[in-house]
Amino acid sequence: MIKMCVVWSLSMCVPQEVRVYNEEVELEDRDPQQDYMLYKDTCADLAKLMAEIQELKSSGAKVGSVEIEERHRQCSVHFITLKKLNRLAHMRLKKGRDQTHEAKQRVDVLHLQLQNLLYEVMHLQKEISKCLEFKSQHEEIELVSEEEFFQEAPAEISRPHVTRDDNHQLTLARLDWELEQRKRLAEQYKMSLARKEKIQKAIEQKREYLSSLQPGLQNIMQASLPVQEYLSMPFEQMQKQAEVARHLPPPLYVLLVQAAAYGQACGKTHIFTLNKTLSVNISGDVDEAKALSRRPEDSQEDESDSDAEEEQQNTKRRRATVGVQLEDKRKAMLRRHPLSLCVDLKCKDGSVLHLFFYYLMNLNILTVKTKVSTATDLSGAVSAGELLNSESLLNCLYASDHGKETPNPANRYQFDKVGITTFADYVSDLGHPYVWVQKLGGLQFSSDGAQVALSASHMEKTMKLLRGRLQARLALHKQFSSLEHSIIPVSSECQHLFPAKVVSGLTRWTMMSYQEFTELGFVQHVLKAGLVCETDLFFMAVVERGTARLLAAVVLNPRYPEVMPLFSLSLHWKGERSGRTEDNLRAMESEVNVFRAELQGPRPGLQLLTNQIQRLCVCLDVYLETESQVCDGSEGPREFPREKMCLRTARGPSRLKPFKYNHPQGFFSHR
Repeated sequence: MIKMCVVWSLSMCVPQEVRVYNEEVELEDRDPQQDYMLYKDTCADLAKLMAEIQELKSSGAKVGSVEIEERHRQCSVHFITLKKLNRLAHMRLKKGRDQTHEAKQRVDVLHLQLQNLLYEVMHLQKEISKCLEFKSQHEEIELVSEEEFFQEAPAEISRPHVTRDDNHQLTLARLDWELEQRKRLAEQYKMSLARKEKIQKAIEQKREYLSSLQPGLQNIMQASLPVQEYLSMPFEQMQKQAEVARHLPPPLYVLLVQAAAYGQACGKTHIFTLNKTLSVNISGDVDEAKALSRRPEDSQEDESDSDAEEEQQNTKRRRATVGVQLEDKRKAMLRRHPLSLCVDLKCKDGSVLHLFFYYLMNLNILTVKTKVSTATDLSGAVSAGELLNSESLLNCLYASDHGKETPNPANRYQFDKVGITTFADYVSDLGHPYVWVQKLGGLQFSSDGAQVALSASHMEKTMKLLRGRLQARLALHKQFSSLEHSIIPVSSECQHLFPAKVVSGLTRWTMMSYQEFTELGFVQHVLKAGLVCETDLFFMAVVERGTARLLAAVVLNPRYPEVMPLFSLSLHWKGERSGRTEDNLRAMESEVNVFRAELQGPRPGLQLLTNQIQRLCVCLDVYLETESQVCDGSEGPREFPREKMCLRTARGPSRLKPFKYNHPQGFFSHR
């Protein structure tokens, strides 16, 4: 009865004057811990009453007996108490959820305010950057120095008391002084023009006077023609050169004749002083060449045989000089003809390729040395040091023609007699025996074809290749000078290949050796495929944007731009990736290595390398912007904001990105 009264008091504790019972008001005054203890006591009492009812029934008490009915009523009261506690628990749960939801809403409001502030900060930073990067037209004007300005400018313009402390006023004053100086120079220019006109009039008068003398001078020259023909004065230089040419060895003579024929085909020229693009000169000791031409053909063999017999007879007496004799034999075998040819191949920009051709008499081969003369100084680019190197300038002018070994098979047996292992050891002194040099001289060791026909068939093509090689190397030299200063020179003809804004930029361009290239991990597939030779040039380009750093190992073939440069990529951003581990980097390599027709630019394609590097920067922008959108699930501004317009950010199971730029629409798509 006491428990029933307690339960009843829990449910009927509201004063009588309150007509409406509100459990929510009661919930605020109740202690959850006390309700939990009441729940445990009620469950225990209910279990006890159930056990008593079970015991009464087992002892034989009837179902409607007083003891059982009394316990049923007590159980009902306990059930009512449990239902009330259940309602209170649900109300507490709902109240907790409502409080959590309100707290989340407050957090969301604060987070939205934070995002708005971050976007506002980013907008302000962009505006500040625009202001800092703003360049006024007056910055392009070369003003006089401040010291010279304060010394020469009058006080009403310089105003030292104001301009020395205010840079803005100082700039305005210097511009005013520049305007005054230009006005003064304009007046001087007008005066100079007037003086020039007076001088021109005087020159015209004197020219008319001199022109009146021309008929008399022509009569004098006509009268002196018999004397000129008798003395051979106009043809003296030509006769001297022709006399020297008679003593040239046959290969050099064939080369001289074909060079003269090629020059005459290009324009009306003198046989020995060809047109503006090609000139040939003979140099060397003429007297020694004459002595060689008078010597019998078999005298050398007789002398060598007699020397061999004397060496066999005196071997025991002169064993200490065997090494010296062997060295003398090597020098005699590698002896050059006293006369040589110098062919100067000129380009439109004023640069000249000097080709020095020599004939090795005992080996019966031609060699060539090179030298480049330029109209401007090309000492600025460090990575371009090997481009104009005379030892490698003409390597692979034709495919696989390295010029290290002699093309004459008979020389191998001659080398064995004097202990020469390889001709490459003497290339720096004697010159390179390229195969195309032999063909220019009419030398062909595989068959007995006509010399003149062989030389003529290769002269024009070789001269075009030589001029193209020099132009390509000079263009690369200028481009490397810009690349070392992190500037990618893109010509106006190639601007349409790239979007107007490219964020990624070149930060480093350096040259490396073949050994350093082979040690890179992300180029091993190129080495295994046999796409790299030791005669190639190797460079490392670093392209960066934000925290992303793209390494590009570049292989430049000597036959550039005929052979396209090869790029291998490695991206350092959220780990290290390469074309062997990620499909998108392999697609970027394909963009710069495969599509030559898009990147070549105007013929002959000298902008190919810089266009490839610029395409690489564009591909990195697309990769980072689309990759950041896909993978970055964090809230707030992204590291690489979306600036490129893409139809689809990814395609296919490999999630390839749209690297193809479509002009003039200005969007990126998949290939």
